[in-house]
Amino acid sequence: MKGIILAGGTGSRLYPLTRMVNKHLLPVGRYPMIIYGIDRLRQAGITDILIVMGKQSAGLFIDLLGSGKEWEVHLTYRIQEEAGGIAEALELARSFVDEKERFVVLLGDNLFVDNLKPFVDSYMRQSDGTAKILLKHVNDARRYGVAVFDPNHPELISRIEEKPSVPLSSYCVTGIYMYDTSVFDIISQIAPSARGELEITDVNNVYAHRGHLEYDMLKYWWSDAGTFESLQEAGRKLKGRQP
Repeated sequence: MKGIILAGGTGSRLYPLTRMVNKHLLPVGRYPMIIYGIDRLRQAGITDILIVMGKQSAGLFIDLLGSGKEWEVHLTYRIQEEAGGIAEALELARSFVDEKERFVVLLGDNLFVDNLKPFVDSYMRQSDGTAKILLKHVNDARRYGVAVFDPNHPELISRIEEKPSVPLSSYCVTGIYMYDTSVFDIISQIAPSARGELEITDVNNVYAHRGHLEYDMLKYWWSDAGTFESLQEAGRKLKGRQP
């Protein structure tokens, strides 16, 4: 099984810190943010990892991570020329995975402490052509993509609503996804959103409408470290943790 970390984007919410450096290279505790995603995958036994990054900081990523040997993984790199959405970034991994192979996708600014291995093992028992996403209970779901569960099949998600004013659940979609190569066919069929990007929510909703989107719950701390407040919180939470 392979891993993919999506580490592009502009990081506009963290400007001016991100004026000269990609947000995934900002310090969280003792390490750059990107290291935690690599460590979560390695801990789950996933050591063949692709990093999709923007061209602005490509040299810094390579200087920091190199081949991945220091972190006991093997790294491959792809460059997303312009920010065109998470699904567009994932499309760049098409040649990285083998036909019918399964893989884990992490958004590089998603930081968490759960062990991924039980979730990966669960996904490997699912049927071909299905997907799994990881959810987290939050106090204010209006800030996130929110899972709506299928009342007839509670193990499935019927749809995901983006930042609803009246959430139908308190479970947000984290940036942790598990797919097989059927996801690339779905990406090729979706249209850009109103902001001109290929949205991962649209991809996941295709799976949901087919009855092919399962989920698991993160039990412990999680954050998308994309704001000053969440970046500071992540630094406090992970200060004493060493990959």
